Amino acid sequence: MIKNRWVDEDADDFVASYAGKGIDSDLALRVYTSRLIGSDPDLVMYGGGNTSCKTEVKDLFGNKQKVICVKGSGWDLATIETEGLPAVKLEPLLKLRKLEKLSDEEMVNAQRANLINQAAPNPSIETLLHAFLPHAVVDHTHATAFLSLANLPDPTTIIREIFGDRLVLVPYIMPGFSLAKVAANIAEDNPKAEGLILLKHGHFTWGKNAKESYLRVIEQTNLVEKWFADHRSIVGFQSKEVPNKSNRSLISMVKKAYFDLSDEPKPSLVLKIFTDEEISAQVDSHIANGVVGRGVATPDHVIRIKPKPWVLTKAILSEGQSAINKSLVAYIEDYKKYFMKWSAKTDELKTILNPKPKVVWVEGFGLMGLGASIKEAQTIMDIAVQNISVISDSERAGGFHPVKDKDLFDMEYWSLEQAKLKKSFFLPLQGKITLVTGAAGAIGTAVVNSFIESGAEVVAIDINKSALEESNFDSRVQKRTIDVTDGSKVEKLIEELVHDFGGVDILVSNAGMALQSPLLELELSDLRKSFEINFFAHFNLAKIIGQLFVEQGNKGQMLFNISKQAVNPGRNFGAYGLPKSTLMFLVKQLSLELGNYGIRVNGVNADRVRSGILSDNLIIDRAGARGLSVEKYMSANLLNKEVEAHHVAKALVDLALSNRTTGHVITVDGGNIEASLR
Repeated sequence: MIKNRWVDEDADDFVASYAGKGIDSDLALRVYTSRLIGSDPDLVMYGGGNTSCKTEVKDLFGNKQKVICVKGSGWDLATIETEGLPAVKLEPLLKLRKLEKLSDEEMVNAQRANLINQAAPNPSIETLLHAFLPHAVVDHTHATAFLSLANLPDPTTIIREIFGDRLVLVPYIMPGFSLAKVAANIAEDNPKAEGLILLKHGHFTWGKNAKESYLRVIEQTNLVEKWFADHRSIVGFQSKEVPNKSNRSLISMVKKAYFDLSDEPKPSLVLKIFTDEEISAQVDSHIANGVVGRGVATPDHVIRIKPKPWVLTKAILSEGQSAINKSLVAYIEDYKKYFMKWSAKTDELKTILNPKPKVVWVEGFGLMGLGASIKEAQTIMDIAVQNISVISDSERAGGFHPVKDKDLFDMEYWSLEQAKLKKSFFLPLQGKITLVTGAAGAIGTAVVNSFIESGAEVVAIDINKSALEESNFDSRVQKRTIDVTDGSKVEKLIEELVHDFGGVDILVSNAGMALQSPLLELELSDLRKSFEINFFAHFNLAKIIGQLFVEQGNKGQMLFNISKQAVNPGRNFGAYGLPKSTLMFLVKQLSLELGNYGIRVNGVNADRVRSGILSDNLIIDRAGARGLSVEKYMSANLLNKEVEAHHVAKALVDLALSNRTTGHVITVDGGNIEASLR
């Protein structure tokens, strides 16, 4: 059941806080209830749904004019601010209702032309529906229970049973001008109605203020949820035997199929799994009953998860990799046929989207979400879970009957969505799962930041828990505390990354420590300790991740922070230089052995970079021993410029983007002939 989270004191605080910014109570409370709705995944998912309120604002001359403040494109209801509810002049919008026809492009243009602030985001595509409804506040949600009801073959009887004449049904029409007119007419013809259910689409409520509309959202949704709960107790789903496949094996086979069939030069694939026993049982039942190809819970979802899932049955899994590859080929070909069939019937030229699946139904296992980033994969998975729940409830109550392929295609290839493709911008390492060791140090921090800025999904690991926790990383960075010299913990970490994200794409092996001692005074135990962190930890990570790369067919890459000590030893740094020179050989050996798999291996030789290894005290000591100032010592190179951590990070990113470079060690030291390689 949906919890009513309205709190009078919180609402009053919102009003008081926004009043200090010159914002009236109507808009303040609209923000408050929008957040309540948006933060409940059972009501809306990932920016879905929209809210509005009608109020007044003053123009430059102090005259009041009526506006509708409606959710803007790109804003999430859970975190919305007033800027996310752009004000649009109401009267010009109401005049549009007199028109017989209005294209989507004309509608968007009219809405933008009447924005109070021209810098505001585009108002919701359903702005006209909100405007035409003669109510102060309107809410539109996609609650799971209402989607289940909306996808029944004929929900009329159930609606009357639950609501009487308080809720009215609107036939399915694609969002836009036509839907706005039809829905408004139906609402006006039913003056006792407190809301609408849009067939195959979602739920609208309204009220004289934000509180009344919000409470109707909660009350109406819970009434529908209770009705379905009673039916769930009558008809259930039985779990089936789980196939004899480990998570890793299954994930790797799916990823290998994806990579084997990818035309992209640098495909990104983040994978999320969901193995809840109840949902898995429902997946099995839907596969057995042939529900797979019927569509999605609401056409809005097709943009995220495509018209149907890729299905892997036990029979396919039992035959292994070749059968999985064939199954994926069949899915891709089927999607292309779907595109060709319906695009041929449109007036505009359509650009085919990526034909690969977004959701995988795995018999006896559960669900997989396939995205180009962690956020997208999680979004896809959450929507996929909701779709399974909707299908299950609908099937129990009369059958799941969503919109047909023609309507799905119209939504998936909507002209407004196609226009977004032309504006799409992808960062060069978009979605690449990148593991950075020694991440809390100066160089490690710079590496994490540089890879995040390039679009990578970074997992930052370090042995120093407090330093890692205090690091000022982007919120997207995943932090893990681990000693990379502990082989069992490293293996466990990689298994977790496979389970959580599908695996690893890039290894930046950066962890290290420098021990100073003349070789004749060096204890063997200290040399072994140096080799553990400066060589064997790198080797072990490379071995485990290399095996994963080969297993998944992932043409991933490994990057190592070596040191100029590998080719130009410094006095009393033998304990550091010996394992580092071995590490440089490892780069060359790995590149030789892994090149046939498309796996690239490169490294960086840096020198005199302020870090945990080259501390301030050490810099002062070494500068003093040479009779130099700290500044002169740090810039004692051919360029007479200090090398900083971000320069090293930039070199590693550049190597990551150098698609035809492997077995290479790049020097980042400002110029040191003695340390040059060739």
